[in-house]
Amino acid sequence: MKICATIPDARAACRDARTRRERLGLVPTMGALHEGHLSLVRAAKAQCDAVAVSIFVNPTQFGPTEDLSRYPRHFDRDRQLLEKEGVDILFAPSVEEIYPHGQVTWVLVEYLSEKLDGRSRPGHFRGVTTIVAKLFHILEPEAAFFGQKDAAQLAVIRRMVQDLNFPIEIVACPIVRESDGLAMSSRNAFLNREERARALALQSSLQQVQTGFQAGERTAAKLISAAREVFAREPQVVLDYFEIVDPNTLDPVEQISQRTLVAVAAYVGSTRLIDNAVLHP
Repeated sequence: MKICATIPDARAACRDARTRRERLGLVPTMGALHEGHLSLVRAAKAQCDAVAVSIFVNPTQFGPTEDLSRYPRHFDRDRQLLEKEGVDILFAPSVEEIYPHGQVTWVLVEYLSEKLDGRSRPGHFRGVTTIVAKLFHILEPEAAFFGQKDAAQLAVIRRMVQDLNFPIEIVACPIVRESDGLAMSSRNAFLNREERARALALQSSLQQVQTGFQAGERTAAKLISAAREVFAREPQVVLDYFEIVDPNTLDPVEQISQRTLVAVAAYVGSTRLIDNAVLHP
């Protein structure tokens, strides 16, 4: 595995990979890798001839009161995991390498970036789309792999790729869960034992909706009301949002008649977690 810390080295490595092989896949990450990330790597390996992974804790997608300073960083462990998976290129730049003069130029997907997590975290998706666009420009992959857990992010990035004509296939990979159903997240490491148990309220709320849906309920408001009852029974988990939306536009849906996204975000202690499910009529 070739490890690149600079943009010229990463560009050269990806250029060489494209010269030798046909299709380069990219898995963008912020490190602190878990099985969810590794599932993206395996999907990329299955669909591409060479795989690049980026590790960069992007400061521009964190708000002033968010957890940038304590976001977990385990580079040596991450490197070993990626080597074991057979990754070809690891791009791990410094903040100074990516933003040498600060940042005054942004990539912003208007409207979509104000939905779900974008509404709760102003400026978050502006930082996400800017860094992803930079990675796409630097590495020039043919395909990029993202987790379905970040469903709003996925919708925003897909629209950016569409609007800016990036010649890149965006591949969504299924949510990977712990044995008890909690969606894997690097932020799960922040939870103590009691918080870890309470965090299951997110998955329980989604299951409540799926149960109602399977029983024939198609009115979003009624399904949301049932999900909110789960959080009412777990007052130490503070609901940020629970919405049923179109997976592409992130607009609220009143009656479910086609593929629909059910998205939830909540604070467990000081840790913000997200999860989602997709309903198929």
